[in-house]
Amino acid sequence: MGMKLSHAFINVADLDAVVPFYTDVLGFHVTDRGTLRGDTEAVFMSQDPDNHHQIALANTMKDGDGTRNLAHVAFRLESLDELRGLKKRLASEGVDVRREVSHGNAWSLYFTDPEGNGVECFVDTPFHVRQPQGKPTDLDLDDAALLKKTEEDFGQEPEFGSYTEWQDAFRNKLSG
Repeated sequence: MGMKLSHAFINVADLDAVVPFYTDVLGFHVTDRGTLRGDTEAVFMSQDPDNHHQIALANTMKDGDGTRNLAHVAFRLESLDELRGLKKRLASEGVDVRREVSHGNAWSLYFTDPEGNGVECFVDTPFHVRQPQGKPTDLDLDDAALLKKTEEDFGQEPEFGSYTEWQDAFRNKLSG
């Protein structure tokens, strides 16, 4: 059985503050909105026509109660150019990127939505690196320089190698 991340369900206090973050800043589209029970409203959003919702938000929290049921939700982007474009868009929207990091196997931006829920947006590298790992990086480097920096930062780590080779080995392991 292969599992793929389908969606994240996030409890929020103010849908009117959080929904525009996911739609206007991150580019999601509302696919449904309705009442779950009582006065609890849920909003479903996606960027993928094959997934009715990748994110679901519900107004189940009281403002400022400090409860977080999710460390972060992660979104894979298609290219470094998309990730760099997002970094610029976040800056223009006044969103603080808390961490710009290389995990060796991914380049990531970490930030929060208006209620402090963690969000990671990332692009895979061509490398496999045993996790957890994380070192500050600079996504403004050109592609070749970023690849070189990542290889220098992680090349001596155990299990450093080609991601494609790691995938093949994992497929073999899964098939028995």
